[in-house]
Amino acid sequence: MNINVLYVDDEVELAKSVTEYFNMFDVSAMYVTKVSECFEFLKDNTVDILLLDINLEDGNGFEICKKVRESLDIPILFISARGTDDDVLTALNIGGDDYIKKPFSLSVLLAKVKASLKRVKLLEDARKSGITDDDMDEKIVLDESVLSVKVNGKVYALKAKEFALIKCLYEHKNTIVTKEKLFEEVWGDGYYGDGTLNVHIRKLREKIENNPNEPEIIKTVWGTGYILNA
Repeated sequence: MNINVLYVDDEVELAKSVTEYFNMFDVSAMYVTKVSECFEFLKDNTVDILLLDINLEDGNGFEICKKVRESLDIPILFISARGTDDDVLTALNIGGDDYIKKPFSLSVLLAKVKASLKRVKLLEDARKSGITDDDMDEKIVLDESVLSVKVNGKVYALKAKEFALIKCLYEHKNTIVTKEKLFEEVWGDGYYGDGTLNVHIRKLREKIENNPNEPEIIKTVWGTGYILNA
């Protein structure tokens, strides 16, 4: 069986409300309340998106994310009452795509999930249609419709903030972009600190650089910011 969303949360009433709401709007959703139940479900079924609480009865959402990331590249959204910088950075570092703090609006959460589902479908269609063919002269090509970047003919799927970050760098390519400008354009009033920026730069380099430890595309200008060579 394939469903759009599996929600893992031990707040049963909340989990019921979320999944019932999603199903009302044609987003197929189910919930489980434990880490063990999540892994058991994933053995025999597929899901398009995972929603994960952090604190669970028999473990935590971080464990699930790490394990799932070993074999799957589906969107993973954390939903938690925990909102410290450390929690957010941990979620991003281990492969989370977004971090939503409780309490949240059901309509906003549904909108985020629908947007993620649309990006997954568009990216699949783009790959099937041959978008990865090296048929353009540009070294770097951004595709905002699927949140992807093509580097030297190869397409890489990005998370929303990763795409916003490389878009900002690309719009000012071959010039230094200060950390302050990146904070303003990518995170606005909602950035979580220098650590968040460092995580996203590292994730981008791991995806698009031949050697992330010796980057040629996204260069660090120490004490100032970054420069995109394009």
